[in-house]
Amino acid sequence: MRKKKNALIISFSTTTAAMHMEKCAALHRLPGRLIPLPREISAGCGLAWKAEPEARKMLLQMMQDEKIEYEAEQIVLC
Repeated sequence: MRKKKNALIISFSTTTAAMHMEKCAALHRLPGRLIPLPREISAGCGLAWKAEPEARKMLLQMMQDEKIEYEAEQIVLC
């Protein structure tokens, strides 16, 4: 069985915002990937960005610079 570890989860209220995140993160070579929103989190469009918690500051700064709107961000065990 895979050991669970902390991950940064950023949820979006729209699919468009989630897709914009994926595009911009790739352009800026930032870590993470789109995932289905974990059951424990109920929010918006059903998509979320998952990355290592250490990438939080870089990702949030890029999202602010690129004007990517997100619903919530939190560290969860998954």
